[in-house]
Amino acid sequence: MVHLDTADYVRHLRTESRRFRDVLASCPPGARIPGCPGWNASDLLWHLAEVQWFWAKTVRTRPDAPGKDDEGPSRPTSYDGLLAAFDDWSGELATHLGSADPSEKAWTWAEDQTVGFIHRRQAHEALIHRLDAEQAAGSVTPFDPLLAADGVLECLEVMFGGCPPWGEFHGLPHHVRLDLRDVGESLWVQIGRFTGTNPEDDVHHDEDDIHVVADPGVEPDACVSGPAGAVDAWLWRRGDDSEIHVTGDKAVYDHFRLAVNHPIT
Repeated sequence: MVHLDTADYVRHLRTESRRFRDVLASCPPGARIPGCPGWNASDLLWHLAEVQWFWAKTVRTRPDAPGKDDEGPSRPTSYDGLLAAFDDWSGELATHLGSADPSEKAWTWAEDQTVGFIHRRQAHEALIHRLDAEQAAGSVTPFDPLLAADGVLECLEVMFGGCPPWGEFHGLPHHVRLDLRDVGESLWVQIGRFTGTNPEDDVHHDEDDIHVVADPGVEPDACVSGPAGAVDAWLWRRGDDSEIHVTGDKAVYDHFRLAVNHPIT
């Protein structure tokens, strides 16, 4: 399964950001966000505005790392002010990413230290928060299937399956295959455990984990199938399993589910 083209990521970033903005413009500021407990529409709007401000600045200035003393923007006090800030910073991010070479070096929080990581991550950031906005407003629309399929891969290999340099993945001889029926794609993950001690806070981790792998040429121990959009939303805890079909070894599936059943915003 291949990633989308850079131009597609930028196009989706613009489209999903615009939909996000349009939905929230007509949503009560105090509307609750089901996928982000404790947030309302104002909080969601500020979150994505601030995220897009940060990454626009990162692409523009290319720091070696974010400065610990760098001050972010001040949060506007009015809902109209939040919308205006979002318009400015979202436009800046799309403009900077639209002219940036994805192979160029740029700081990110991931192992991939290129602008291309930001292209991809920000398209999916906008997609998932667009869904958050729609769920708050009660007007959910479908995901683009190819973007959603890429989102499933990104979620599994980066958001859940990424291994920091201070840790190690210990694979077990068990695999789960995810079949994205509407796009005719399948993804494989190996289940196992992650261990390591984070040098920043000296916290030791020993927990269920997964790792995206190539087709191992064996029968999967468990299989998860559904439309790409439903699987993407389900992995992000923004959707239920009504369109998800699971077969195979329940213990292997339960291990997989524990490894990916964490809240992410």
